[in-house]
Amino acid sequence: MIAYRIDRRSGIPAYVQLVLQTKQALRLGELTVGERLPTAKDVVGALAINPNTVLKAYRELERDGLVEPRPGVGTFVVATLAKPGMVEKAALTEELNRWVGHGVAAGLDRTDLEALVTSALDTRYSGEGDC
Repeated sequence: MIAYRIDRRSGIPAYVQLVLQTKQALRLGELTVGERLPTAKDVVGALAINPNTVLKAYRELERDGLVEPRPGVGTFVVATLAKPGMVEKAALTEELNRWVGHGVAAGLDRTDLEALVTSALDTRYSGEGDC
């Protein structure tokens, strides 16, 4: 089951953070079709946020066709965002961790590394409309 976290300093609304974290888990295969999302009550208890925030996030995920509420039972994943290439996740993660280690050893911080990744992605996908 997914464990949400909220960065209150990010400037990103909490419900958007929940949606993004759910989509990331779906993309990475950490959440799969048939799995139940945490109840709104559980998320509220863990994060001390308003129940409407959780419900808003779950409604957005439902509108995107990713989850389905089942009254009295919970909200369940009905679609995945994982692509076939994600089977190489372990090898890619190891390579990324090594790359991050080199960056940290060179004196770069998280913001510097994020800028490098964003720049590389922007360059790679510049002509494909995925900006």
